[in-house]
Amino acid sequence: MSLVRLTNMTSMPPPLDAAAAAASSNRSIGAILVDAGRLSPENAERILRAQKEQNKFFGDAALSLGLVTQDDIQFALSHQFNYPYLAANDQRLSTELIAAYQPFSPAVEQLRALRSQLMLRWFDAKTKRNALAVVSPGAGEGRSFIAANLAVVFSQLGERVLLIDADLRKPRQHALFKLGNSAGLSTILAGRAGHEAIVRVAPLLGLSVLPAGSLPPNPQELLGRPGFSGLLDKLSEEFDVIIIDTPAARTYADAQTVAVRAGAALLLAQQNRSATAELTQLTRSLQQSGATLVGSVMNNV
Repeated sequence: MSLVRLTNMTSMPPPLDAAAAAASSNRSIGAILVDAGRLSPENAERILRAQKEQNKFFGDAALSLGLVTQDDIQFALSHQFNYPYLAANDQRLSTELIAAYQPFSPAVEQLRALRSQLMLRWFDAKTKRNALAVVSPGAGEGRSFIAANLAVVFSQLGERVLLIDADLRKPRQHALFKLGNSAGLSTILAGRAGHEAIVRVAPLLGLSVLPAGSLPPNPQELLGRPGFSGLLDKLSEEFDVIIIDTPAARTYADAQTVAVRAGAALLLAQQNRSATAELTQLTRSLQQSGATLVGSVMNNV
């Protein structure tokens, strides 16, 4: 599991999450747990009787009887407040998506803090600054992990989020979200597919993924064509937040190209792995190319 720490940004108080301001469902905790198979109807009746006799909340009565766990209560509350996440035994997505499976963990709390800073520093619907490339110098530094989990936490805020896999060399997002990869960004840019290649992630509110698609022989040329900029312009009208995964910048120039088209980049480094000289070189390259460097993240494994 990784923790993130944001650097090169002035510390500012995080905004309140609008999605947590009011409940989106009138269903009771008991009904949610019964429907999810976490509580039997018979035990729900026992809890209701204890709730009335002891003058307790349903959750407190259920916990005192030992019929549910704290995780069950959090699961029900997340549905009441329109904050979906997946149970540990739900295998629809990769467990690397910790924001979907462990939303109350310290690592995901760090991701939410990062989300708050990014909203303050870059994302702005009025100026249409809603695309961000996640970049780093080398392989194995966690770009796909951070990009995917950032997309999840933005969707949990109630935003319309699109995660684009622009790593046309060694894509991973289709594997993390357990999607097909025959159609995607590459086939759209080659004119062989349309927006139907964008896949809505059913378990997560408001999140869609555009996989990389078939691996092309000319990824840098595809990403450098006007068609990629035009695609981002169109998608910016449909989505509030666009997170873009990229290949290793040390090996390929694709990352800088994507960052320029997106307008901004988030620089990722992995503790005890990323070289300072390479990070400095990538920073200068991004700045010289005109991409806004929003900040940097230390990914601690």
